[in-house]
Amino acid sequence: MIGSGMTETYIEHRPGPFGPATAKPHSTTRRAVDGSALLKVYVGIDPEGRRRREAETVGRAVLRGLSAPVVLATGEGVAGSWTVFSMLPGTPCSIGAHEVVEEYIGHVLDVSGRLHQPAVDLTPGSGWERRQAGSVSQRQFLLDQLTSRCRRRPWWAVLEGFLHPLDSQPVVYLHGDLKPEHLLVDGERLHVVDWEASACGPAVVDYADVVFHLVRDLLYDGVPPERVPVELLTAMPFSGPVLAWRLLLWLDRRRPHDIDQLSSHDVSRLAGEDQPTAAYRALARSVALLRVAGVPR
Repeated sequence: MIGSGMTETYIEHRPGPFGPATAKPHSTTRRAVDGSALLKVYVGIDPEGRRRREAETVGRAVLRGLSAPVVLATGEGVAGSWTVFSMLPGTPCSIGAHEVVEEYIGHVLDVSGRLHQPAVDLTPGSGWERRQAGSVSQRQFLLDQLTSRCRRRPWWAVLEGFLHPLDSQPVVYLHGDLKPEHLLVDGERLHVVDWEASACGPAVVDYADVVFHLVRDLLYDGVPPERVPVELLTAMPFSGPVLAWRLLLWLDRRRPHDIDQLSSHDVSRLAGEDQPTAAYRALARSVALLRVAGVPR
């Protein structure tokens, strides 16, 4: 791996040159013109922390039997925090039809089965590094990801109470951002990309991520709530409180007033639901209403 002392100019000409930039909410990416590498520049929320986390995690993911990109170079510069990854072949998973959603869930269970094996001395937190035992609880790790303004909302104490049982669950390795575009199908092989949100915590966090992204993306693509295939999602472990937390995390990262769209009753209803199908339908209804209210994807 090329060290962090390399300049962007050097990187541009060694694994590059790179083509036009593609902007995402928290990063920009550029592909090498020969298709061999991807330059990723981290922007927005904690760019340097995300850079370090992703660069450190991809190598450890391989040790757990997963195919992940190789870090060719990483560092900080005028453009910000950046990493150059090797390009992996394959096509992102799709959720456009019932049968491909079922295939996608199968891939999720394959990946999570390799990640979610309890390991000795793991403690909750961002990244996969070891931390001091007992430094933070599972519940607190999730709550700390919400901004401080959320503490003033009437649903805060409701959510905190519902999350309390998480503290007794095993701490496992998490991808932190499982969704269709981060799983690349390459014939019989599966590659996993975008590890910047990697963490250690309860396994249900990854599953809630999968459910939330699938429901939200289908609804924002125009699928009616009643057509979302929630019955397929019941193949994964379920937690109503974590699902409610994930919905709030999304709203917290949108426009400042979007977080006020959910009431304590809304949060309590979703967090308190103990039947997966009913919870997923409630999530779909909530997201559909938020879309109509103008909340951006």
